[in-house]
Amino acid sequence: MIFENNILQPPLNKFIEAMFHFKGFMPDHSIERVVPTGHLFILFELDGIERHTFDNVSLEPNRTFSKVWISGIHKNYLSISAPQNSEMFVIQFKPTGAYPFLHTPIHKLNNSVIDAQKIVGNEILELHDKLLQASTSQDKFELAENWLLSRHRESGPDQELLDLFNKIAVQGDDKHQDAIATYSKTQKHLINQFKKYFGLTPKNFQRIFRFNEILQQMQGKQSVEWSQIAYQCGYADQSHFIKEFKEFSGFNPQEFINNDFNKNEPNFFPLD
Repeated sequence: MIFENNILQPPLNKFIEAMFHFKGFMPDHSIERVVPTGHLFILFELDGIERHTFDNVSLEPNRTFSKVWISGIHKNYLSISAPQNSEMFVIQFKPTGAYPFLHTPIHKLNNSVIDAQKIVGNEILELHDKLLQASTSQDKFELAENWLLSRHRESGPDQELLDLFNKIAVQGDDKHQDAIATYSKTQKHLINQFKKYFGLTPKNFQRIFRFNEILQQMQGKQSVEWSQIAYQCGYADQSHFIKEFKEFSGFNPQEFINNDFNKNEPNFFPLD
């Protein structure tokens, strides 16, 4: 299998979390669950294999995608296909990074997977064809970087909003309200600005970041003291923690451990 991760340089590293290309991926499952991370993705299939999203309960296919699609910021888990011998190119935006390139309010893409052409036009299909023809991962990275730079617009969130987001990203539930209180305009204005530029409200981001911190703490552990995690992460009680864990992952914490999901990638879990 080929897996190449691009080392991004300024100015793109300010907006892009990761850019990577893989080929020859052979998973031992066909459907996997993706839990929310607060990121938006542009995904290019380079193998001619259609991808699907699935109903989270029945696991029946409900949407089909090919060539290029955008996965918006999700507040709940998503079930997706994991085909054999696959090749993909992926652009993962930082939670604050997509707006200057997509030029559309980010909350309009929330909880959805949509054909990228509907958002950025035919140019994304032209980029797909160029990526398909490029012979090396590095060539693909250069093509994607040039396209992103051509799309970049300076209009975006102001520095006060970015600073507030960064505070929320690192502070616990008991502190994020203090950070919000420092904002110079009204709370309604703050929420509208967050939704426009970042997709979600400050509270939703805080919950997602806290959940992902828990996944990191659980990674590779044989046993977990749930009450201790609930307390450390600022949950009111253990039942609140379990309810939120299930909302984001579809499993209660003990099911998660029993299925060895804490031994997989932190945000992707096989379902079959």
